[in-house]
Amino acid sequence: MKILVCISHVPDTTSKINFVNGDSEFDTNGVQYVINPNDEFGLTRAIWFQEQQGATVTVANVGGPETEPTLRKALAIGANEAIRVNANPTDGFFVATQLAEVIKNGGYDLVIAGKESLDYNGGMVPGMIAAILGNNFVNSCTAITVEGTAVKAVREIDGGKETVSTTLPLIIGGQKGLVEEKDLRIPNMRGIMTARSKALTIVEPVAAPVNTKAVKFEKPAAKSAVKLISPDNLDELIDLLHNEAKVI
Repeated sequence: MKILVCISHVPDTTSKINFVNGDSEFDTNGVQYVINPNDEFGLTRAIWFQEQQGATVTVANVGGPETEPTLRKALAIGANEAIRVNANPTDGFFVATQLAEVIKNGGYDLVIAGKESLDYNGGMVPGMIAAILGNNFVNSCTAITVEGTAVKAVREIDGGKETVSTTLPLIIGGQKGLVEEKDLRIPNMRGIMTARSKALTIVEPVAAPVNTKAVKFEKPAAKSAVKLISPDNLDELIDLLHNEAKVI
């Protein structure tokens, strides 16, 4: 089984976020980048298939040279090879088009993408890839087993979970549940050294329209100061909750 894991290069949640050029672009200065958490769950599950069922695991990313350390980390975790599409990920459709081309050329059986990325939370790329290729698609996937070409997957729905049966080739939008956080792999020294010799192929993008662009970003409003009310002054508390907070 050939597995492709789509990897997003996203800011660490501890990074301080700022915007430049009239708040139309993200300021990358001083920002630490990591593998998108939903993608990391998918990568760890793919490595399980590699170890238990002999699957080959490739990771792919759309981005510039600055994303290569993230791909190298994925190789150190255990992926066999990496592919970087040499383009700025302008919008979800553009990214999906590039990844669909990689999938078509590579003949992958199972494609694991995070259901959404930590930075823009668009949640559109996995579904778009499936639509472009005409492959089966399971979103919000929390568990998956593969026997031959038969697949059983569990997906999260409002108020519960749904188990579905489908077949390869398959695209999934994965999330926590594919593996638990305690099962995530940390690259060891051997993995880091081995990753240096693994193939990282750079391919040029195919033509694709850019249908959307960011006009402006706004950070959430700063939280107001906390008001402390004496436990003996319930009337003031009720007045504030009713007239200021407007929650009663």
